[in-house]
Amino acid sequence: MKFEVVEGIFTISLDATLTLALAGVLLLLGYFIKKKVAFLEKYCIPAPVVGGFLFMFITFAGKQSGAFVFNFENIFQSTFMLAFFTTVGLGASILLLKKGGKLLIIYWICCGIISIFQNTIGIVVSKITGLEAPYALLSSSISMIGGHGAALAYGDSFKAMGYEIAPLVGAAAATFGLISGVLIGGPLGRRLIEKNNLKPDNSENFDTSVENINVGSKEKLTNLDVIKNVVVILICMAVGSIVAGRVSVLISALAGKKLDFPTYVGAMFIAVIVRNVNESAKFYKFDYSLVDGIGDVMLNLYLSLAMMTLKLWELSDLIGSVLFVLICQVLFMGLVAYFVVFKILGSNYDAAVMCSGLCGHGLGATPTAIVNMTAINEKYGMSRKAMMIVPIVGAFLVDIIYQPTTIFFISTFVDGFTAK
Repeated sequence: MKFEVVEGIFTISLDATLTLALAGVLLLLGYFIKKKVAFLEKYCIPAPVVGGFLFMFITFAGKQSGAFVFNFENIFQSTFMLAFFTTVGLGASILLLKKGGKLLIIYWICCGIISIFQNTIGIVVSKITGLEAPYALLSSSISMIGGHGAALAYGDSFKAMGYEIAPLVGAAAATFGLISGVLIGGPLGRRLIEKNNLKPDNSENFDTSVENINVGSKEKLTNLDVIKNVVVILICMAVGSIVAGRVSVLISALAGKKLDFPTYVGAMFIAVIVRNVNESAKFYKFDYSLVDGIGDVMLNLYLSLAMMTLKLWELSDLIGSVLFVLICQVLFMGLVAYFVVFKILGSNYDAAVMCSGLCGHGLGATPTAIVNMTAINEKYGMSRKAMMIVPIVGAFLVDIIYQPTTIFFISTFVDGFTAK
């Protein structure tokens, strides 16, 4: 920890270890506050969001008053996200994936159509307010579905075209979406469940043999078994990163511009292969309970790190028109999830949980969807379909629709852009 006065402001610099420790403390604080505050428990607000929000407002107050600021060495966040998605992939047995069936396809199509509407909303509002198209599109599906990674990648491309504040707008829009996604996802799912008196029903399309696929081994794991499970996660993360890099080069060459294939998607894909090969080859004793526990820890720490290091004052830099676009996106997502997608998905418990997840990855990121659904599941019961379908669509499948359509919108409405 380092204390110094920089330009008259007391600056607190935390190294990587202290940053991680603080995230852990805030996570525990979030759980404590959530248990004590009925509102947070009632509306399924995730614990890392509670603790992260509290600290984020403290840093905001320090920044605005000029009293103090924090500097973080945040090197673990992306690693935790990568580890989490790897554990999701390891939980994806082909036998279980097949159970998504028709519902997965319907949800995928819904997400793709929503991404098109998001871009349409951005362009329509830009025409009304006079906002330049790049900033409108950065406040649409690029940041809402693509998250911070896509927002910064496209932001850099727009900056090279002369739109100087594009990266800042993209980052701020993604931040706004992330916050909005976690705030409306849990309450929306809760409202749908309680209004319609819905109960979990995991019997449909899930026979007993399938339910046993991801049941933890009753045999006690040896230390070597635990090490093997952890090492497999690390290997999948490493190989997945390499694969993602190669795919990024390929799609960039095909598109004629730099495009990034998400590293976590590569790791998740490799993990799926390893899990299903291992079911036949049995080269190590896979334990779902262990892997799932590791994934849960990684997810919560990732979100705690993400929330506590967000710079809330960036939102104040958004010009009125951009903020108007973002508000329209949030209203659209809430309304379409509540009144349209819920009915399309079957108006049942699984549909309610999936709509909660949709608000997460449709406005912020797939981990946000997971934490929204986890909060619902912990309170009302498990939805296996939602926990399998939403991450698959949010992490990878939706890109098949949203990326090409986004490039179409950019090619059509942004002067100087040419899709090669």
